[in-house]
Amino acid sequence: MSVALAPITTADLRAVGWFLHENLNRSVPIRSWVRALQVPWKVPQPNHGYLLAEEGRVVGAYLAYYSEREIAGRSLRVCNLGAWCVLDSHRHQGLRLLTTLLKQKGYAFTDFSPSGNVVPLNRRLKFVDLDTTTALLPNIPAPPRRGVKVTSNPEALLERLTDQERRVYLDHRDTAAARHLLLATPHDHSYVVLRRDSRKGVRAFATVLHASNPELFRRHARNVAGHLMIRHGIPATLVELRVAGGRPAGSVLLSTSRPKMFRSDDLDPEHVDYLYSELTCLEW
Repeated sequence: MSVALAPITTADLRAVGWFLHENLNRSVPIRSWVRALQVPWKVPQPNHGYLLAEEGRVVGAYLAYYSEREIAGRSLRVCNLGAWCVLDSHRHQGLRLLTTLLKQKGYAFTDFSPSGNVVPLNRRLKFVDLDTTTALLPNIPAPPRRGVKVTSNPEALLERLTDQERRVYLDHRDTAAARHLLLATPHDHSYVVLRRDSRKGVRAFATVLHASNPELFRRHARNVAGHLMIRHGIPATLVELRVAGGRPAGSVLLSTSRPKMFRSDDLDPEHVDYLYSELTCLEW
């Protein structure tokens, strides 16, 4: 039977969500897949990815998250590749999904959750590996430091953030996975975006996706860690050195880190961040 390849439209979201819930990750409810693809920021979306269908039944899907970013003084369209799942019976058709996404003109492509054979495949398709060297910081409550405040209060965030930070916050405030903190001193601050994460089936980690002031974050990382333990019950924090601008004091380097990749003629690695992506939109 012929297998049709088509863009994922809004009308397809529930069918695609059901397919991914049943065949990729049953811990993610159908409604969460649907919500994740309905991004709250304003962007023209040509699709939500692509699907394979046989007699009206979804047999494969590759999700995509779109954004328009101001990077290094220029506007850039970005397509973040999300979950990719194809039934074993149709595995030979799966590559059509990726190649169709990559044929879209005018986009930089990112992939922040490649796994298994996807990593070498991406490399063959000219994706570049990001340096994802990761440190683990135990979330041991630290003695309070005078003048240092960590809060997740929305009013405090909106009051202190710069215009650009406030725009990012408002774009991500209603995403399912992003968590927002303000690390503030009397004269400076850092806007921190995190997500809850699991390692080896243990959901005990916060992963730092963004720190607007990396140097201040490193200096007071223990205060952030203590806040996450006391206020949110998270025992440990994972932070990539490229996000924090170095290794926070008191942390240890992991022996291995999860791969993240990008493909673009217009982006350098230092311009790639994890905002406006699957990492902020989907909890798993």
